[in-house]
Amino acid sequence: MELEIKMHDGPGRYGKLNGEETPFLLNDKESNIIKNQGSAYDIQKEIAQWSVKLTNQYAKEAIENNEKNSQTAIVVVQGSKYLDLRIKAIKELENMGYRSFLIANGDDLILHPRDLVDMIVNLRENINPNSSLMFSFAEASFMPVLSYMGIDGFLTGSDNYYSYLNVLMTPTKNYNLNQYKLLELKRKELEIKNKNTLDFVVKEIKEHIKNGTLRNLVEERSMTSPQNTTALRLLDSNYQEYLQKYTQIY
Repeated sequence: MELEIKMHDGPGRYGKLNGEETPFLLNDKESNIIKNQGSAYDIQKEIAQWSVKLTNQYAKEAIENNEKNSQTAIVVVQGSKYLDLRIKAIKELENMGYRSFLIANGDDLILHPRDLVDMIVNLRENINPNSSLMFSFAEASFMPVLSYMGIDGFLTGSDNYYSYLNVLMTPTKNYNLNQYKLLELKRKELEIKNKNTLDFVVKEIKEHIKNGTLRNLVEERSMTSPQNTTALRLLDSNYQEYLQKYTQIY
């Protein structure tokens, strides 16, 4: 199903997909994600090509065998650190009829801001505007700038992951509770609290889009980490035309 875009704030989009408001959180355990062949981020190109080929073959077989509905299923875009492979992969998948795409290696991309910005902007520009683009790691402080670039959904799992590390997620910072004695929580309680943070940030993003203030939120959160700061700086310096295309003029 195509995304129904209700409004833009910059490239950030507020809309509806399968009856759900976007941006939204995607449950990593319940989502209708097509089988895929994952690969590491920083690997040889030949291995990344193999990952793309096998993942796209699984996607093709899912349609041919009537295992999944391409209009509602979510397909993974592999390609590791290679932008050309990611673009090739997503174009092939869209030509098969898929409309919802999950960018693999999200946790690694956050650590490589230049690759992150180049990849999201170029993937967004190479697919139908009404196709949805999702990110495979929900890092709370990064979610505003990712939404600003055009991400429509975030895969959960970071809430669970950080709970095992005894790390508390907040909208601006992650706290290691072994070092920062802010709370004493059991692991499951911490996971729930982390999930509540993700829920809050998604609601926050939606409200800022509706009020035309997403850029304000992005600038505020850009100060939370060097990677976040770099991502916004690269976006502004290298993709101004992309940003201006969707920016309202008052």
